[in-house]
Amino acid sequence: MSARHETLDCQRLLCPMPVIRVQDRVAALAGGDTLTAVCTDPGALQDIPAWCRINGHEVVSTETRDSEYLITLRVGEGAPG
Repeated sequence: MSARHETLDCQRLLCPMPVIRVQDRVAALAGGDTLTAVCTDPGALQDIPAWCRINGHEVVSTETRDSEYLITLRVGEGAPG
């Protein structure tokens, strides 16, 4: 089965909600799947990568577009949600 990619809308959410939404979504994904969180809270650029490091996921990319911050992560193999 091939890895899938999802996009998660975290716009207009303030800390800690973007991280909580990412955590909830990652719990339903398989290892190797990717998820892009679209956020408007600039703190997500630090919070989501920190959460990934703690939980064994990989940040693939971060991008800033106007007032949006896109954080793409790869779910770790066998990592806890």
